[in-house]
Amino acid sequence: MKKIKGALILGVLLYGGVSVVGASDWPQWRGPNRDGISQETGLLKEWPDGGPQVRWRVSLGEGFSGISVADGRVYTMFSEGDDEFVICLNASNGEEIWRFRSDSTYYEAEGGNGPRATPTVDGEFLFTVSAQGKFYALNSTNGEKVWSYDLIRDFSSYMPRWGFSSSPLVEGKLLFVEVGGNNGKFIVAFDKTKGDVLWSSHTDKLGYASPIAVTIGGVRQLIVFAGLRLLSVSTDNGELFWSYPWRTGRFDVHAATPIFIAPDKIFISSAYGKGAAVVQVKVMDSLESSAQNNGGEKNRTEIEVKEIWKHERMQNRLATSVLHDNHIYGFHRTILKCIDANTGMEKWKARGFGEGTLMLADGHLIILGDRGKLGLAEATPSAYHEVASAEVLSGLCWTVPTLANGKLYARNEKEMVCLDMTGQN
Repeated sequence: MKKIKGALILGVLLYGGVSVVGASDWPQWRGPNRDGISQETGLLKEWPDGGPQVRWRVSLGEGFSGISVADGRVYTMFSEGDDEFVICLNASNGEEIWRFRSDSTYYEAEGGNGPRATPTVDGEFLFTVSAQGKFYALNSTNGEKVWSYDLIRDFSSYMPRWGFSSSPLVEGKLLFVEVGGNNGKFIVAFDKTKGDVLWSSHTDKLGYASPIAVTIGGVRQLIVFAGLRLLSVSTDNGELFWSYPWRTGRFDVHAATPIFIAPDKIFISSAYGKGAAVVQVKVMDSLESSAQNNGGEKNRTEIEVKEIWKHERMQNRLATSVLHDNHIYGFHRTILKCIDANTGMEKWKARGFGEGTLMLADGHLIILGDRGKLGLAEATPSAYHEVASAEVLSGLCWTVPTLANGKLYARNEKEMVCLDMTGQN
């Protein structure tokens, strides 16, 4: 087993996250807790012919940005013609409230055109980044720009092979962004209201995934899946806690967000023959002498990281998996699988969704195939049991659906659809 050690003197830890929103809102990438899990219950287990009722359907444009929902509004990004936009819609009827031009259109023949990042909505603010690295803080009510940066120009970052894809993370008053800059500016913490840089750290290669924040052993950590490694830094000052080497293929594509397995483990996965792994993080206190303290002793926290398992039988290329009852459900390229989170052992596999995406709610997987097939399946390790399915979109569907207040929002490269998942609205 591999072990990597890091050490730090504990400072003041910052807690918090996205501001309190509606109980069933979905204000950022992968939902309120960045885990792809909704707390909603009462989903329809039997669907009418043609699938759940369509509440509205609106034209959109190219791109793969996720869909955020907060305070009765829907936010996403898309490209239309030569322009890229952030858009805000009325959640009840799909009518446009405002749009903001965020950049010129990003054209990429292999990976697809348009934006990738998902807007993060935090009260009166919306934070997002264009596919070409223009970062914005917008007023979520009217779409007016509050502050902005050009990540390439202002932080000496670079244009990733597949575009800027990481979605911003809010922690209390801080806003964390994977900038990818040189000279210790890979991760930057901003004052979310003013845009001031509070700290920056490390020089790493961008890996396309979005960061998460977790607390292990009382230590708040920012977990980042960079291009060449998984790393943990202090939310307080960016100091490195630990890292775990992980390199994938020719382009170092790490698109799937790390998954926290409470109380002390992290799951990561990537494709191109690499696979998946679970590492365990152990926080230990010790004492060290301090010359500044007249030879006395002070607390020192040491963090040890141990590889629990690693194999090639789960390879998340685009979509992030979900965790439920110590089992991980996700796409091994075009095969939907369930594996034991503790051992990595495969429990079952199923086909029929291509290289799809998924989230979890009410004890069920909500699965969107890459050609628009929507499925509902029990989240159980015993076997794949599909409860319902329907074709709800066509064309390329690489964006994970969003569930908020009984409505499911899904998109392709041309339109967005809102479906009633409870039959009560």
